[in-house]
Amino acid sequence: MINTFIKFLTYEKRASPYTITSYHNDLLQFHAFLSHHAPNLPIVQASHEEIRAWIVDLSNKKNKARSINRKISTLRSFYKFLQRRDYVKKNPTHKVKALKAQYPLPHFVQTTDLFDLLDQYEFTKDFQGYRDRMMIELLYGTGIRLSEMTNLKISDIDEYNNTIKVNGKGNKERVVPFHRSLPKLLKRYQEERSSYFLHDQTPYLLVTNKGDQCYPMMVYRTVRNYLDQFTSIEKRSPHVIRHTFATHLLNNGADLNAIKDLLGHASLAATQIYTHNTVEKLKTVFDQAHPKA
Repeated sequence: MINTFIKFLTYEKRASPYTITSYHNDLLQFHAFLSHHAPNLPIVQASHEEIRAWIVDLSNKKNKARSINRKISTLRSFYKFLQRRDYVKKNPTHKVKALKAQYPLPHFVQTTDLFDLLDQYEFTKDFQGYRDRMMIELLYGTGIRLSEMTNLKISDIDEYNNTIKVNGKGNKERVVPFHRSLPKLLKRYQEERSSYFLHDQTPYLLVTNKGDQCYPMMVYRTVRNYLDQFTSIEKRSPHVIRHTFATHLLNNGADLNAIKDLLGHASLAATQIYTHNTVEKLKTVFDQAHPKA
């Protein structure tokens, strides 16, 4: 049943490789738990009691509430799939509640630090320098995810309308605008790329020094290397720049629904976490400026 569900995610839902791997690992972990605690019980016959026992086991092993909730979400999707295919009559996760979890505020780079990187830092005037700057400008200028950027193709860019076509989570497509200075950088990058690779056949926008499609860990290392020089925040990753994009927009008066659409969030709840940073900023201003604070 697990393999059938994974095939469904892969070929029908067209979920991202990361999602598929996470779901597969969660289900294998639950299956291993059942094999140990209820050896004769198939996964399709598991009840809410076995699921709750697994949650307790995970909690005893010091798994974080957020991690456990993600595993519960995996089981919800799995048994919902089985119910639709008539493999089970009832979804056992209906009687299972998610754990209360504290979600930390998203880290973001201060505007001055990011502007120092983009406007003051001397990127090398070659293919690698223009590519590295392209990565950071795209992440901050559009707020797209790391996986969305690595899969971005040259044909996805509409220079006339200053937009890019992004294939997001769940294979959902959206159009995201970018600022007017990006086409100039894009043109320079493509010129350097063409001279660096004489037989460039790759349709992807960002490529490695060998001309292959950029991969997530390579982008992560590149972005962290530059952020290390300009900010001291704890987390310095491509996703932090996405958080920075959203936080800066909100701090400058952007509508929350518009930010939701730009980020490709399925619901407003996922976007509302950025309002907490704004409230924290207001509290700081209040404490510094109010006579009785």
